[in-house]
Amino acid sequence: MVTARIGLVAVALLAPTNVSAQDLAAGQQLYEARCGKCHGMRLEGQQDWMKRLPSGRLPAPPHDETGHTWHHTDEQLLKITLEGLASIAPGYETDMPAFADILNEAQVRSIFDYIKSWWPDRVRDAQKARSEVAKE
Repeated sequence: MVTARIGLVAVALLAPTNVSAQDLAAGQQLYEARCGKCHGMRLEGQQDWMKRLPSGRLPAPPHDETGHTWHHTDEQLLKITLEGLASIAPGYETDMPAFADILNEAQVRSIFDYIKSWWPDRVRDAQKARSEVAKE
């Protein structure tokens, strides 16, 4: 319990200033319950995530700065999470389910805030810029 609190405090210190520690805790709980099994509790992704499985699908990628999550805009990430990856990449097959029947938009955004809290400033800033340009 103490380790979890220390980890949350550390994450809160790294988070964007508009995200409260309470919101990060909610995002962390949702991430651990819904995403961590595949994407890793420390956002590390599955082993050899760029090497196709026998099914032809790719393992779950990391959500830390070594992966490509930050290359997507907030709206793309929201759509992928709620509707599935095929919603932005028709025909692409993945093991990741759509979460629209399980999570609402606010919950998904809190997960994103938690994920972003792990990113270095340069990565967070780059992803934010992509998201802002896409809104225009």
